[in-house]
Amino acid sequence: MLTLNLKELKPADVQNYLQHAIAPRPICFAATIDKAGKVNLSPFSFFNLFSSNPPVVIFSPARRVRDNTTKHTLQNVEEVAEVVINIVDYDMVQQTSLASCEFPKETNEFIKAGFTEEKATIVTPPMVKESKIKLECKVIEVKPLGNAGGAGNLVICEVLCMHIDESILDENNKIDQTKLHLVARLGGDWYCKVDQSNLFKVAKPNIQLGIGIDALPESIRKSTVLSSNNLGQLANVHEMPFIDPAFNDDKLKNIIQYYSINPEELDIELHRYAKELLDKGKVEEAWQILLADIY
Repeated sequence: MLTLNLKELKPADVQNYLQHAIAPRPICFAATIDKAGKVNLSPFSFFNLFSSNPPVVIFSPARRVRDNTTKHTLQNVEEVAEVVINIVDYDMVQQTSLASCEFPKETNEFIKAGFTEEKATIVTPPMVKESKIKLECKVIEVKPLGNAGGAGNLVICEVLCMHIDESILDENNKIDQTKLHLVARLGGDWYCKVDQSNLFKVAKPNIQLGIGIDALPESIRKSTVLSSNNLGQLANVHEMPFIDPAFNDDKLKNIIQYYSINPEELDIELHRYAKELLDKGKVEEAWQILLADIY
């Protein structure tokens, strides 16, 4: 394994390693305005949600690594403490990238990148009409993290208002994650797109605690077939399952019948079948297969 002492690397190399490793990162497409009324529009991938009560997001216009200059967005929020954060989806990613060019301060990136200004309801900077989600924010604080090139400037924002395109809502007026094709930044020129081909769900422990991997039977815990993810799925149940007499599975019967004379091969085949079920998210069924092996 390569071990790096970041204090021994050039700032550009530190940036490269971190941006490739800490990814994907959502994109904050920030619309700001200076005290003279000049609008700026620029994307930032040092961005995330940090609180829902109060609703707080933070993005960071870092000082440029190559020459230690600051960005117009930072200068604007220091003059007018408001910002509209427009969420970027796949339909607008190329225009968003164009807006990241270092145009002169007097340039309006809305016009340069072909976006439409839309009047916000609370704050002064305009919204990007083409964005399917817009967050109107007031800037609570700008916190510099240093004075050298690459140093971040945390723009801490309270979200005052959200605008959500109806095309991405479900029947309960909640955002349907499958309809919002978000894009995110990785390292270098790499981006990723979120759509149904790469979405998956992971059961989230809420009130009830999972039993933990340490509580799994040894034969499961030391399985040569089940992956670490599979063990995590099995260990997320809140109590040790028991054999369900009503459980009926023809494939299980066939495996037991065919491999019963060879216990070692039987174990492997049962674990393979359990893994197949786990990979489909069928945790309860997988437990029944494994319990048949244990007992």
